Amino acid sequence: MGKDLILATMPMIPKYEVEEVFGVIYGSSTRTRGLGGRFVSGIQSITGGKGTAYAEEIEKARKEALEDLKNEARKLGANGVLSIDFETAEILEGFILVTAYGTAVKLKK
Repeated sequence: MGKDLILATMPMIPKYEVEEVFGVIYGSSTRTRGLGGRFVSGIQSITGGKGTAYAEEIEKARKEALEDLKNEARKLGANGVLSIDFETAEILEGFILVTAYGTAVKLKK
């Protein structure tokens, strides 16, 4: 499997057996919309429609949190992460915190 990790929101992978459980791991990302992003979000909230400025920052944070999670799994020697879930929160004013967590495992076919 090399450096590729098997990532899943499920607790198991068909045709694979969990050989070893390393435990719960997480990755997180904190981002801010910045002054321009808050301005654009304010305009979008007045006019209605999709809040693209906020959604783009959440998507960036989600990708960063997932990369962080994968790096943690690799450090442990895992080749898979099961039961992945995301949690999103706003901390302070304008800061987005996204956390990805799951169970790092060694999978065998």
